[in-house]
Amino acid sequence: MKKRNIGLAVGGVFGAAIAVKILRRSATVNWDDVVGLVAHSAHSRHIDLDGIRVHYQEFGNEADPPLILIHGYTASTYVWKTTAPMLADAGFRVIAVDLIGFGFSDKPRSFEYSIQAQARMISQFMAGLDVPSATLIGSSYGGAVALTVALENPNLVDRLILVDPVTNDVPKNHPILRLVSFRGVGEAMTPIIAGSRFFMKHRMRGTLHKTSHHLITRERMDAIRRPLNAADGHHSLLATSREWSAAHIERDADKIKAPTLIIWGENDRVIPVRNGYTLLEKMPNSRLVVLKDCGHVPPEEKTEVFVDLVSKFCKVSYR
Repeated sequence: MKKRNIGLAVGGVFGAAIAVKILRRSATVNWDDVVGLVAHSAHSRHIDLDGIRVHYQEFGNEADPPLILIHGYTASTYVWKTTAPMLADAGFRVIAVDLIGFGFSDKPRSFEYSIQAQARMISQFMAGLDVPSATLIGSSYGGAVALTVALENPNLVDRLILVDPVTNDVPKNHPILRLVSFRGVGEAMTPIIAGSRFFMKHRMRGTLHKTSHHLITRERMDAIRRPLNAADGHHSLLATSREWSAAHIERDADKIKAPTLIIWGENDRVIPVRNGYTLLEKMPNSRLVVLKDCGHVPPEEKTEVFVDLVSKFCKVSYR
């Protein structure tokens, strides 16, 4: 009986903490309130796509070959904060976009939050900026989005650069994603998980190779948490995990004809490098570069190598 009472008390405290967290959270993150804290905010722009305000950052000259940079799940344009200016200096027009529901793009409840819906957004985004075709660079979940654009609108894609991309539904087996898939549980847990520095630090230690743990700073954690730490951000995280469907990518990868560079961290513990070899076998015009002492985020962990690989690949003539 005593143990039962202790359990009820602990459960009550935990439930109360969740309730307080939910009740005290903001509805959204206001851009004007945080613009001074956003890396490269002077390069930030917004575009309206069917009533949804999409945030992006642009670097370089408009006349240079365009690169569209697409971040991963829970991420934003921040992941490109070092590589984007370097790629612009290398002679490219660099456009890093926040997917709908992430970063400082709108997070409407009415959006589908599937890979296919995000791919349609990228197509609209390119049309809105009058970019008829470009090299798409997709990291992790953003790689799945880039691959889907290539499958559905191949005329938009000059080249593909895939950085440890999502290619199937295996990541959905992660214990956290499985837990929050349950209605009610996900709504209760997401505000706690998304707002926890302890959880984020633990996650980063598993995402980055040990030689890159110096990147785990308060500034990096705040930059990742800031745009999602509100009710609409919590919803977009949940909705994206619940609408996750990437099996079509491995199944149909052989249909993609665009020249493709696959970059993978050898020590990626999020999406193992064996997925890269599978993709290499299926895609007819692809090559794979595996980076030693590198985890899931090569643009941040191996910045100079990444920029060099991208620059050289994009300057090779395939026509």
